[in-house]
Amino acid sequence: MAGNTSYTIVEYFGGDDGYRCGYCKNETGNFSHGMWSHTMTVQDYQDLIDRGWRRSGKYVYKPIMKKTCCPQYTIRCHALKFQPSKSHKKVLKKISKFISKGELPKEQTDGEPMDSVCEEASPREPSKVCHSEAKCAAITDIQREVAECPAITEVQKEVAAAAPAASETSGKDPVLVPDGRTVATAPKPGVGADASRPPCRKAKDLRKERRLQKEQMRHDTDGVSSIVSPAPPAPTQTNQPKPLEDFISESLPDNSSHGLEVRLVRSNPPSPQFKASFDASYQVYKLYQMAIHKDPPDKPTESQFRRFLCDSPLEAEYSPDGPEMGYGSFHQQYWLDGRIVAVGVIDILPTCVSSVYLYYHPDFASLSLGSYSALREIAFTRQLHKQSPKLSYYYLGFYIHSCPKMRYKGQYRPSDLLCPETFVWVPIERCVPLLENSRYARFNQDPDAGDARVLKDVGRALVLYRRTVMPYAAYSRKRKGSSDEAEVQQYAGLVGQDCAERILLYRN
Repeated sequence: MAGNTSYTIVEYFGGDDGYRCGYCKNETGNFSHGMWSHTMTVQDYQDLIDRGWRRSGKYVYKPIMKKTCCPQYTIRCHALKFQPSKSHKKVLKKISKFISKGELPKEQTDGEPMDSVCEEASPREPSKVCHSEAKCAAITDIQREVAECPAITEVQKEVAAAAPAASETSGKDPVLVPDGRTVATAPKPGVGADASRPPCRKAKDLRKERRLQKEQMRHDTDGVSSIVSPAPPAPTQTNQPKPLEDFISESLPDNSSHGLEVRLVRSNPPSPQFKASFDASYQVYKLYQMAIHKDPPDKPTESQFRRFLCDSPLEAEYSPDGPEMGYGSFHQQYWLDGRIVAVGVIDILPTCVSSVYLYYHPDFASLSLGSYSALREIAFTRQLHKQSPKLSYYYLGFYIHSCPKMRYKGQYRPSDLLCPETFVWVPIERCVPLLENSRYARFNQDPDAGDARVLKDVGRALVLYRRTVMPYAAYSRKRKGSSDEAEVQQYAGLVGQDCAERILLYRN
C-alpha cells in the first residue's frame, strides 16, 4: 500500500459550467466538480469514491447533486450477502443454453445501459505536470514548514474490515489461474452449505413421492388394504440458498458447443497480455459504440478508447494482506472460442471492486451481458475477499433513479446508496421512497448529522508548488496576495479531511 513517499497529484477544475448529460441528453444540464489526476494511490481513490467521486480515465469527477439534471448516487452491493434474483438466474440459464447448444436467444434486447463515458465532463486539458514531479519534490522541506503550521497528519491507517466472512463455503469457486483465466473447481466431497444436513432432492423425486402418497390415500378411502409402502418422511430442507458461484458454474457446462473464459489483465501499467489483446479489445469497443450508442464510425477513435477506458491514475500497489494480483486498474476480458466478445473495466481497491464500464460485441446483445458481467464481478469480489478480508463490496458506479433505464443497478441487493450530504451509507430500500418524491434527496434522516470528515482548517491541505510539498498555509505565505483560497477551500471540502491532508493539489 501507499507509504509516506507515495502521493496523489491532482489539478482541481471547479464546476461552474454545464456540460452535455449522457443520460437525458441535456446539452448543458450536467454539472460536476472535476480534477485531473496525474497519479493516485488506491487508498485515496477509495476515500474519494466514498465521498461521491468517480473516475473516467484519469479524470475524476463529482456530480453537483442539487444542480445537475440527473443526480447520480454512488451505489454499492454487499457482495458477501448477495443472492441472485429470479431475473439473474434467468440470465445465467440463457448463457448456459447458448454455451451448451450454441443458439443465441431470438429476442433482441437493448441490454442494460451502462454509465456513459465522461467525455464531455472534462472542461479543459490539464497542465503539463511531470509525472515524476512528486518524486523530485523536496520532501524534506515540509519538515521546516510543518513547524510553523498545524501538524500534518500521517497517511491514514487501512480501512477496517467492513463485514465478516460469509459462513457458507462455495461449492464451486471461480479460481484465478496464472495466465489470468478464471475456471471453476469441482466441489470437495462433503463440503457444502451444511454438510451435516441431507442433500437437496430433485423435483422429479418429490413429484413421485407425492403421487405415491395420493395413491395410498385413495386406497384407504376405498377400504382396500394398500400394498404401497408408506413414503419415507421428507428430509429437512436446508435453509441455506445455493451460492452465486454454483449458478455461474452451472452456466458453464462441459462438452459444450462453445467455450467461455474470463481473463484478468492489468491495464495500468499495461501487462504483456493487455498489450497483446489491445487491438482486438478496441475493435469490440468500436462496434459497441456504433451499435449501442449510435456513434459515427469516426468517433470512437483509438486515442479516445485509450484515454477513457485504458489510462488510469491508479498505480499498481501490493500489500501482504491484499489480493494476489494487487490493487489498481484491470480489464476482465470475456473470451468466447478464442476471441474477445466483452470487456469489463474494473478497479480493485482496498475494500471493494469498482465497476468502471462494460462494452461487448453487438452480435451478443441478446445475452444480457451487462447483467452477466455484474454477476461475475460480484463472484470475483467474493473470491478476492478470501485473500483480503476487508475487500467485501462491489461498487456499481452511480445509481440514477430519475432515469428509469438506470434503475437496474438497484436489483443487486443488499445494496446501499451514499448520502450526498453526510456521506454515510443507507440501505436502498429506505432511499427509493425519497427519490420517488424528489430527484435530489438527503438519505440520512438525522437532521443534526453533518459531514464528519470535513476539513475545517484549509491551511492543512497539502499543495505541490515548485516541486515542493507544503501545507496550503505555507504556500499562501510564499504567494502573498494569492487569490485562490476560495477555490482551495471548495476543493478541500469536497475531498474531505483525509484526502486533503494526503493528496497534493498542484499549483502553478
